[in-house]
Amino acid sequence: MPSSRSWGRPDFLAVGRIVRPHGIRGEVAVEVLTDVRERIAPGAVLFLEGERPEPVLVEGARPHQGRVLVKLEGVRDRTSAEALRGKHLLVPFSQARDLGPDEYWPFEVVGMRVRVAGREVGEVCDVRRGKAHDIWVVRGEGGEFMVPAVRAFLLKVDMEARVVEVADVPGLLEGGLEEA
Repeated sequence: MPSSRSWGRPDFLAVGRIVRPHGIRGEVAVEVLTDVRERIAPGAVLFLEGERPEPVLVEGARPHQGRVLVKLEGVRDRTSAEALRGKHLLVPFSQARDLGPDEYWPFEVVGMRVRVAGREVGEVCDVRRGKAHDIWVVRGEGGEFMVPAVRAFLLKVDMEARVVEVADVPGLLEGGLEEA
């Protein structure tokens, strides 16, 4: 039986999402999805999302308005850059950083059952990246609500049983907490 840390492990992890083209020389604006910002740096080899992820060299990268403007090898004009809109930049999972004891990959928590005060209220259906921490989106009979992925809210995460016990916070189940 696989360990809880390898349950459903993907081949690749997304480290960025191409938001839009920038300028006329093939640069793209990338939303960074990794804590290891050096992954999207000149000289890095990433993989471009697709049926068969293809390696691509980062020729240049610079910060711009909360994102990174990236020049990828072979992307020479706006038309080529536009074709990449919405695609993810990936790294092999084998290059993933080690997680701490209270950190989880999104693929590990999506599908987990959620309990509040011992009562099952739904399951994690999405993980959103927040400014300070991830937000777990939970869908149940009462609709969707959001849970900050921090120790104060996540009382117990049982990876083997695929259950998370969430703190009983007033208002949590009535539409959730807004992202800060």
